Amino acid sequence: MNGKATTTRSRLDRGRSALGPALELVHTGRAPTRAVLTAELGVTRATAGAVAAELEALGLIRVDSRPGAAAGSQGRPSHRLTVDEKGPVALAAQIHADGYRAALVGLGGRVVATAPGCVTVSADPAQVLRAVVASGAGLLRDSGRRCVGAGLAVPSAVAEPEGTALNPLHLAWPAGAPVRDIFADLVRDAGIEGPAFTGNDVNLAALAEHRHGAGRGAQHLLCVATGHRGVGGALVLDGRLHTGSSGLALEVGHLTVNPEGRPCYCGGRGCLDVEADPLAFLTAAGREPGPEVSLLQQSRDLLRDHADDPGVRAATQELVDRLGLGLAGLVNILNPDRIILGGLHRELLAADPERLRAVVADRSLWGRSGGVPILGCTLEHNSLAGAAELAWQPVLDDPLGALGRPAA
Repeated sequence: MNGKATTTRSRLDRGRSALGPALELVHTGRAPTRAVLTAELGVTRATAGAVAAELEALGLIRVDSRPGAAAGSQGRPSHRLTVDEKGPVALAAQIHADGYRAALVGLGGRVVATAPGCVTVSADPAQVLRAVVASGAGLLRDSGRRCVGAGLAVPSAVAEPEGTALNPLHLAWPAGAPVRDIFADLVRDAGIEGPAFTGNDVNLAALAEHRHGAGRGAQHLLCVATGHRGVGGALVLDGRLHTGSSGLALEVGHLTVNPEGRPCYCGGRGCLDVEADPLAFLTAAGREPGPEVSLLQQSRDLLRDHADDPGVRAATQELVDRLGLGLAGLVNILNPDRIILGGLHRELLAADPERLRAVVADRSLWGRSGGVPILGCTLEHNSLAGAAELAWQPVLDDPLGALGRPAA
């Protein structure tokens, strides 16, 4: 090793603890240049340069060798930092009531490839998980990419530390199915590198949106979403998911919003879960759900193509009011600084934003919660991206430990 390399290595050794934070800054788009990275990390320019060089040697980021200054800026140009588009990927998988999807997701939350599988989901979780892992393994073979690990999103509360799906009602899986262990075993048997993780789909959507989408910059982020069936919620506090003492926090689907409403699977009546999901919308609009496409897609098509139909307008207002009541209750308890809505709820917000915000404001304490921003989620596959975040987290925590030191 020559003198220059020795100096660089000593700087890196002093700044090794900054590798993970540096990678997370680039990963979340908060350090577009080496100058910003230096300021955010609070290290010297030389140490920041050594850290960036090490991350580049690991194949995680790219450092522009020809720095340039933005138009109108002054001072010394800084090297631009981006994620390496040819770098490693995480295998992400999502199960929902109408099938599954597998994807490869790189740093920055960028979906590299996807493989949908719209099938009838078996009551045996191992059967569908085997199919989705095989689909993901095929994507990895075709890509030739290194895999850092695998993440799975499921439409159920996932108990910690057991990793069991407690209420997979819309999948007909047995309560308490050991989905984490099943998924991890299948990933290992498929020869896929890295650890395997499992989480609730809305929790993971919120995590992805906080890092890469509509939740960026929020300190107390509330996410509420309805996908194919039911309603879920999640809370991100200071960049971390709040999952409670055993992984079961923010089961918002069982807030009562209509005491005289439909019976809920939990044994209650008029819960958000059965009063503000796609099936509830189709029913309120007087439409008989069909088997051709998912309930979510049928609801979206109805909103898009028949927005002026009196029945659809009435159904939209009815669900907006129910959703607003639920959000107001959550705002009163959690006091978030931003709310993001996913799935059909995003379309309902777009259809009548003033009505939804008015309901939340009218039902919130002291009237101040009317100023909480309510936005639609922006990532197309946010639960998949969030599943990938689980797999990327060990790399973000310790890049060298997770990937090994590159050759000097």
